[in-house]
Amino acid sequence: MPKKKTGQRKKAEKQKARQKELRKGRANRSLAELPCNAIMECEKCQRRQKNRAFCYFCQSVQRLPMCAHCGKTKCMMKTGDCVIKHAGQYTTGMSMVGAICDFCEAWVCHGRKCLQSHACTCPLTDAVCAECERDVWSHGGRIFRCSFCQNFLCEDDQFEHQASCQVLEQESYKCLSCNRLGQYSCLRCKTCYCEDHVRRKGIKYDNKSKIPCPKCGFETQETKQLCMSSKYLFFYYYYY
Repeated sequence: MPKKKTGQRKKAEKQKARQKELRKGRANRSLAELPCNAIMECEKCQRRQKNRAFCYFCQSVQRLPMCAHCGKTKCMMKTGDCVIKHAGQYTTGMSMVGAICDFCEAWVCHGRKCLQSHACTCPLTDAVCAECERDVWSHGGRIFRCSFCQNFLCEDDQFEHQASCQVLEQESYKCLSCNRLGQYSCLRCKTCYCEDHVRRKGIKYDNKSKIPCPKCGFETQETKQLCMSSKYLFFYYYYY
């Protein structure tokens, strides 16, 4: 007979399961909900932009900066996590910040956890727009991800890119290696593959996960579940 669980043990297991769900939900947060990509309105020029240390347009410092990792604007810690000690006193403004992230260009608070972990886990490390090839430092808008190919997009090109993302770089739905109909499509390479050529020889695939693209490694999807369209070629005739 197994031992009967005590009330304290049941409470600890429930708390452990709850923390696991919270961590899972925090890891699956969209890019638009992260503090380093939050909306900021400059107090001087009143222009909306991404959360950053200095205004992109007038280079002014905000009165209440937001931490790029935890999202707080006021430090109320009374424990020893803060690098700069302020026992019994709340800090705001420049007294709360500790560093500027090189990737997202936003303030990081003086908490030890934020300073040690944000630079390694910053979601905007390689945030270069797939259309205009601008990084975070080259424009003032926010960063988004395409819902089809998962590439980074700036605020100016996000709608234009997603409207034309499901267009193949070929004139038909045929496989790239043979003449058969492509059952799988890669939304990053914009190519189709049949059942035989989507699997590389000598590699074992997991049946529970999606088959990666043999060209770029991105997850492929079934063509029949997408609204893929082929490239149209227009020919013009000039009469002299």
